[in-house]
Amino acid sequence: MIEIPFINLAVIYPEIAIFTASVIVLLVDLFMKGEKQGTLSTITMLGFAAAAIIASRQWFHFETGFSDALIADNFALVFKLLFCAAGVLTLFLSVHYLNREKIFRGEYFFLILSSTVGMMILASANELITAFLGLEVMSVPLYLLAGYDKKKLLSNEAALKYFLMGAFASGILIYGIAFVYGNLGTTNFDEIYRALQGKTLYGEPLLLLGLGLILIGFSFKTAFVPFHSWVPDVYVGTPTPATAFFSIAPKAAGFAILFRLLFKAFAPMMPDITGILWVLAVLTMFAGNLIAIAQRNIKRMLAYSSIAHAGYILIALTTGTADGAKAAILYLLAYTAMNVGAFGIVILLGREGEKDLSIAGYSGLSRRHPIAAAAMALFMFSLAGIPPTAGFIGKFYIFRGAVSAGFIWLAILGVVNSLISVYYYLRVIVIMYMKPEAESDRVITYPLSLMVAIILAAWGTVQIGIFPNSWLNLVRDSVSGFF
Repeated sequence: MIEIPFINLAVIYPEIAIFTASVIVLLVDLFMKGEKQGTLSTITMLGFAAAAIIASRQWFHFETGFSDALIADNFALVFKLLFCAAGVLTLFLSVHYLNREKIFRGEYFFLILSSTVGMMILASANELITAFLGLEVMSVPLYLLAGYDKKKLLSNEAALKYFLMGAFASGILIYGIAFVYGNLGTTNFDEIYRALQGKTLYGEPLLLLGLGLILIGFSFKTAFVPFHSWVPDVYVGTPTPATAFFSIAPKAAGFAILFRLLFKAFAPMMPDITGILWVLAVLTMFAGNLIAIAQRNIKRMLAYSSIAHAGYILIALTTGTADGAKAAILYLLAYTAMNVGAFGIVILLGREGEKDLSIAGYSGLSRRHPIAAAAMALFMFSLAGIPPTAGFIGKFYIFRGAVSAGFIWLAILGVVNSLISVYYYLRVIVIMYMKPEAESDRVITYPLSLMVAIILAAWGTVQIGIFPNSWLNLVRDSVSGFF
């Protein structure tokens, strides 16, 4: 008798909404004549809104489907909501930028939507092969987005570097999955957990090798040191709105699968790999922050900054506790707001071709454009972790969770790194407020869509920082049933 796999489409309703929007965008761009920018933007917005509504209505409705390969619990749903928020903010950032650079085409929105489908699959994955498929569905559109501005050499270079290193990381990942399957005879997270009961990782060399390769594969997406070398060149060459998307959504998706993998499938092995994660967190924080100090290009500085922030979130992963998972989700929400805001200001102050992205170009900005300078100062303060901003709240709960779990020295090193980061974030503020006004023929306009993104980002940065309770309730509910 042929067994029909258990298919429950409710698990992927948000993914279906996003995929449908992506297909409609492609068809409209292909067949619609005349002005279609507003139509494409509206369809993309509706796709993200529909997916977010569906995900919110599934809250506390535990679903599994496709023979338990996918799972829709609160943990997956909170990440799907985060991806929708990142997509909407990226959309607002993109409209003005694409028009300014004369690269407004429908495939841009198709790629954003398609990549989001992969992220959602990755967040819901309950099986290694499904996680790999989600990773590839997410990654291929990102490679194309990196090289979207075909007339720019840096964009072509970014796409090539990202593709080659991403393909290499994917090969390592699938090789690791093969070792795990060969050792345990399964790729399902629940079955892996049961098979590992009573085993020690260091007594199983092939299993240790398999898990190590899997961690390397996913570490590429989350930009852990020493798998971070692609980040600065890709961030600089990629169109800035897509860079903002890169810095948030794929990173969150990578952490979503790492938490599910380490806290669920390989939970019995967590004591054996805590030391490895501890070292990775420290290296990632120090490398990101120390190299960021030397940067003079604002996008490269934010690129190395994003590496350091991955290190902070890795502290939460290292703890292996529910408090760590909650702190990581809260930090990702805060990071989404403050990083989108920072990139929004970069777009606002930029010129066609992004010819001048130097930090020195922000000299005297407070006298020429006080509102833009104040917004940038807010985002820099938050990224540095200065109260009462979202960045401070996020770091506070990460470090508190590390101390509660007994990782006192890791928390201390995290605080030290946060202090190091203050230097290069405050340098931007000092240049804007305390340096003489730079000679510039730059004319800055305030496009509505871009201002919406910046205002929403500023609201999130302040809201999480001053009134964190509702956000804490959200992240508390997101891990209910996960532990």
